[in-house]
Amino acid sequence: MKQRSAVIAAFVALSASSFAQPRPTARQIIERIQKNVGVPWTTPTVDTFKAGNPDEPISGIAVTMMATLDVLEHAAASGRNLVITHEPTFYNHLDSTDQLEKQSDAVLAAKQKFIQDHHLVVWRFHDHWHARKPDGILLGMTNALGWEKFQNSADQRLFTVPETTLDKLAESVKRKLNVRTLRVVGDAKMKLTKVGFLPVLPVLANRFKCSNAMTWRLCLLARHRNGRPLNMSRMPPPSTGVRRSSSSDTSHPNRPAWKSAPAG
Repeated sequence: MKQRSAVIAAFVALSASSFAQPRPTARQIIERIQKNVGVPWTTPTVDTFKAGNPDEPISGIAVTMMATLDVLEHAAASGRNLVITHEPTFYNHLDSTDQLEKQSDAVLAAKQKFIQDHHLVVWRFHDHWHARKPDGILLGMTNALGWEKFQNSADQRLFTVPETTLDKLAESVKRKLNVRTLRVVGDAKMKLTKVGFLPVLPVLANRFKCSNAMTWRLCLLARHRNGRPLNMSRMPPPSTGVRRSSSSDTSHPNRPAWKSAPAG
């Protein structure tokens, strides 16, 4: 009886392996995303493969806001060789590496070598994620902050929150997003109830009239305006956990905030 059970188990295992589907390639996975993202796929776009072989079989997927070397190391260590990133991998919006390669840039070379050595594939998902209705990034940030009930139905970038002060709001955002550093401009004790939230490119943020007469007391921008650091002359005190910075400040917390999911 035991021998018969072992034979049956071996037969089932062999049959399953015979009919097992091959791992999908990065290209096949991205094609599936393109068909199901919910908006027409348009070109030109930055939503393209940035590194690696698109026809590489994929063992798992890591999803991140930015494909830093730390994130790539985490992905490789966990057996996830497709990295989907929202922001650039190679230090500029178009991920152009020509100038850095001409300069034999060591940082670029090290990152490219790591990707190649570990058979990683990096694909960017930016334009079409923002094009979704609602905007995919805005939706995710709203959920992360727990601001769904404060959202303006007519304009989802606007929120009416219970009255608070700028420093308390900054602390709340810092805690909920689990960030070590938060840069803020304005009077720390300013009372506010209305917030405009723009986790978008600076050029888009500038089109939004955040001041809008005197209606909206605070505008949260996820980027530096026009690519330049904002004026930090009026900062909350250090006790709020908000750091002063200047145009020469180039330090950034190198903490990958990423999620992963198995391919399939």
